[in-house]
Amino acid sequence: NPWLSPDEKRVAVARVEPQGESDIWLIELAGSTPPTRFTFDPGNDGSPIWSPDGSRIVFSSSRDGPTNLYQRAASGVGNDEALLKSDNMKFPTDWSADERFILYQEQNQKTNFDLWVLPLTGEQKPFPLLQTESDERQGRFSPDGKWIAYASNELGPWHVYVQSFPASGGKWQVSTNGGAQPHWRRDGKELFYLSPDRKLMAVEVKGNGPTFEAGVPKALFDLRIQTVGLPGPRNFYVVSGDGRRFLVTSAPEERITTPTTVVMNWTADVKR
Repeated sequence: NPWLSPDEKRVAVARVEPQGESDIWLIELAGSTPPTRFTFDPGNDGSPIWSPDGSRIVFSSSRDGPTNLYQRAASGVGNDEALLKSDNMKFPTDWSADERFILYQEQNQKTNFDLWVLPLTGEQKPFPLLQTESDERQGRFSPDGKWIAYASNELGPWHVYVQSFPASGGKWQVSTNGGAQPHWRRDGKELFYLSPDRKLMAVEVKGNGPTFEAGVPKALFDLRIQTVGLPGPRNFYVVSGDGRRFLVTSAPEERITTPTTVVMNWTADVKR
């Protein structure tokens, strides 16, 4: 579940430690600096997300029992700070570009996974964005903050949808043959997602005004990942701001059932 820093110089990943628990590590994408460990508590830490200004990282942790939300300075200085605690398991999925909202998915016994929003101003009271009997996961804010892309199995197969933010009733299906793990290009004019047959898909989108338009999805390349089941954990990939470079959590073909390794092909462009 990699997450690229805003300056695209580092990536945060969750890595399983020898004792069986996961911690967050930071990896430099250039030079020879070794990875640095970011979390050290005895619980499972994961789903790291950089703040838009690059100063903080929010992440999930099971250190107190239920998986809750914590944050810490991206420099590693200072202590971890509890951001949101409740009895339900939850994982952060995005941080709005204006830094006002954190989007997260929360598990509920009656409604499966739902998408919730945590405001970082005012009363900071979380509220549900999508809460149905189906699963809603992997929510991502558009760069302008007007739309949220997410994965849902409301039709049976997993598909990628887009709805307005704040919610106004409008909803559009983006994927055609199934999909999950959406990711916006920095200018908001293209949306990427993972198809059920392990292809990274790209679709041109328009979100001006009250309506949303999506073009025909196109396959960019195959992803060599461990699982074919959607939606998967969090995204197996990240995309550079210009949409031409991809960093993929991949697994060697001969060891497809072993723990994944991060493969950084950060200089290769995808032309289309």
